[in-house]
Amino acid sequence: MNYRHAFHAGNFADLVKHAGLLALLGALQAEGSPLQVIDTHAGRGMYDLAGAEARKSGEAQAGVARLMAATDAPAAFAPLKRAVAGLNPGGAVRRYPGSPWLVAERLRAGDSLLACELRPDEHAALTALLKGRPGVRTLNADGYAAAPREIRAHGRALVLVDPPFERADDYPRMVELMAALQRRNGAAVALAWLPLKDLETLDAFLRELEEEVRAPLLVAEARMRPLADPLKMNGCALVSLGAPAGFGPDLEAICRWTTAALGQDGAARVYRL
Repeated sequence: MNYRHAFHAGNFADLVKHAGLLALLGALQAEGSPLQVIDTHAGRGMYDLAGAEARKSGEAQAGVARLMAATDAPAAFAPLKRAVAGLNPGGAVRRYPGSPWLVAERLRAGDSLLACELRPDEHAALTALLKGRPGVRTLNADGYAAAPREIRAHGRALVLVDPPFERADDYPRMVELMAALQRRNGAAVALAWLPLKDLETLDAFLRELEEEVRAPLLVAEARMRPLADPLKMNGCALVSLGAPAGFGPDLEAICRWTTAALGQDGAARVYRL
């Protein structure tokens, strides 16, 4: 699966991922102490929805454009809606923020962000976007390898794992990364995003993850349509390691609204392992 993000920016999966990320970030920041954030696959950080790639897919029109026009979206979407509205003061949604921009906007004094991006052109755009922001650093590197090396051994940390799924080994590398993070820092929280094509792929990932990590897992499935065709992206999932208890209700509200408002016979599931 090629998930070059310019084609998919602002789609339903971005809404789930970014609203979930902001809810988790807010819950962790409410605990008070400084927070280290690492984004393993940061991308370029900002996307032009009027660009050729976004126009070709049309996914933003079926995703963020509908969210911004909705009057019934739950409160858990409010931080994402405010961020998008701030970037598009004219009303029409032309710019969509990626995860590193969203996190950088929310950093407090003492917080930090490390945004990793492997592609040199994407990293160059990301560096230009975030230049001069206090507490923010970008790294042109493989985020799977960089995150366990860069995470603090003590203190609170949040790691977003959001690969493009262009490689066959993304799933085992995600498992290895989350286990390595826990070994390095037992207080670390991880949030992993996955495409949902068929249940066996997700179940296999969860089985392997349960074998490698000790902390409870929170799993959210946003099924946009029945999982009948494994060649299509039928939804997405978020898997969180070490998330605070208050994160579950926000995540459930996000997934339920997305599948009901934007899906076709969709369904949402949020559960702990």
